[in-house]
Amino acid sequence: MAHGLNHIDWSAPWLAPYRDLGLALAQGVHAGHSVAQALNAGAARVHQEKSALGHVDAGNLAIHSIAPSFVPQDELPPGVAYEHFIFEQRRVPTRDGLHDFFNGLSWLHFPHTKARLNALQAQHIELDGVQPRRGAVRDALTLFDENAALLAAPLALWEALVAKDWHALFVTHRALWAQAQLVLFGHALLEKLVSPRKAITAHVLVLPFEATPGSVALPAWDTRLAASLSAEWLRDKPYAPLPVLGVPQWWAANADAAFYNDPAVFRLPRAALSPSAFSPAAPQQPGRD
Repeated sequence: MAHGLNHIDWSAPWLAPYRDLGLALAQGVHAGHSVAQALNAGAARVHQEKSALGHVDAGNLAIHSIAPSFVPQDELPPGVAYEHFIFEQRRVPTRDGLHDFFNGLSWLHFPHTKARLNALQAQHIELDGVQPRRGAVRDALTLFDENAALLAAPLALWEALVAKDWHALFVTHRALWAQAQLVLFGHALLEKLVSPRKAITAHVLVLPFEATPGSVALPAWDTRLAASLSAEWLRDKPYAPLPVLGVPQWWAANADAAFYNDPAVFRLPRAALSPSAFSPAAPQQPGRD
C-alpha cells in the first residue's frame, strides 16, 4: 500500500468532508492501485453519480469537468514546472504517498478553487520563470494550497479567532462551535494530522462564511473561493492561525480548559490583523510543493 495510507484514521472529525470518497480510494490503493489510478477511479465514480442525478441535482456535487486527471510522477518531464504542467496538460503528476493522496482528494472536492490556484501559479511562473525562491505571490498561493482551512461561524468566534483570544474562542464561546463548520483545505495539513500533535496549526482564510443551521455544502465553498481568490489579496496572507486540535469535539484532551494554557501553542497576539483582511480584492478572471 502507498506509504502511510493505512495509518489514516477515517473516524477523525477533520476528515468528515472527505471520508466517504477518501475511504473508498484508500481501499482501492490497498487492493493494488496506484494513488493516481485510485484518484481517477474516484473521479469517474462521482461523475457517474452526477450523471445519474440528472440536471436538477447535479450542481450539488463538487466534482465537475474542470477536475484534471492524475498521472504517475514520472510523466512530469525533467525541467518542466509542476504547476505549469498541470495548467497546460490538465494532468496532475502524482506520487504514491499521503501528500499526493490528500492533494488529489482536495482536487476532487474543490476543483474550481484548485484550478484557480493552479492558474495563478502558472501565470506567475510565466512572468518570472522558476526562481530559487517562489516570491511573495507564489509563496502565498502555496501556503493556501498546503495549509489553509475554511470556517463558517458566528461573528463572535471570528472576532476571537482574529484577535487570538483563545479563552474567548474555545472556552467563553465554546457552545457557539455547535453552529460552526471548519473544513481543512490544505493537503499538507491533512497529511500532518495523520499523526496528530497539539501544535499543528491551520491558516484559516479570513473570508467569513455565514454560519447556517446545517453544514455548508462543499460546492458552495468551492464556487465562492474560486470567484474570490486573487494574487493581490493572497499576497498579503489574509490568514488567522488556528491550532486545530483546540476545536471542541476534535480532540478529547481539550474538554479540560487547562488544555489551552499552553503559550507555546496558543500564542498571544503580536499585532491585530487589519480589518481590510476581511475584504478580498474583486475577483479577476483566471492563477510544487
